[in-house]
Amino acid sequence: MTDIVTGVSGRALSRKGVETRQRLLDAAEQVFAELGYHDASIVKLTEAAGVGQGTFYLYFASKKEIFDELVRDLNRRVRHAMKEASSKGTTRLESELLGFGAYFQFTVDHPGLYGIIRQAEFVSPEMLRYHYDTMCEGYAEGLRDAMERGETAKLDPEVTAWALMAAGEMIGMRWILWGDGKKLPANVEQELARIVRGVLGTP
Repeated sequence: MTDIVTGVSGRALSRKGVETRQRLLDAAEQVFAELGYHDASIVKLTEAAGVGQGTFYLYFASKKEIFDELVRDLNRRVRHAMKEASSKGTTRLESELLGFGAYFQFTVDHPGLYGIIRQAEFVSPEMLRYHYDTMCEGYAEGLRDAMERGETAKLDPEVTAWALMAAGEMIGMRWILWGDGKKLPANVEQELARIVRGVLGTP
């Protein structure tokens, strides 16, 4: 079932409306990443999206509202990418590494992700918490299922999820965001696989 997308009025958007709303979100990703929240403006957002200022207010009530929705949008997309990739694994270790790979590719495709999430700490702390809590929720559930199937050691799934999320985020920052912006070096991939194998207690 597809979620119904609404505008400020609460009415369901047409297909064209959904596309325009996404253009505004894509523009917001670019503008907030380049200028930061405080230097961004609705004028700059609408210019980047190629729409008029009046159009903006059909979809979002304020700059803060589009920022919050941008965090939700990026969060949904990165979780979807990771879930889709990890579902192709035949073991939990394979699923973990495929999920990491999808996260790193998302970082390549959306280099503003890190900056936007870090801005949320000051602009919208509740969205910072939302981002990490929702990332952890599904992750911990997958780990719990793998433990029940005997694919990993007996671990605290929540602690393990947070620890592995931290590893992925820091490695992505160091070798993609601060690296060539393309992909992880092969030796880093190999070392990450060794670390994940050790954490999960898999052979």
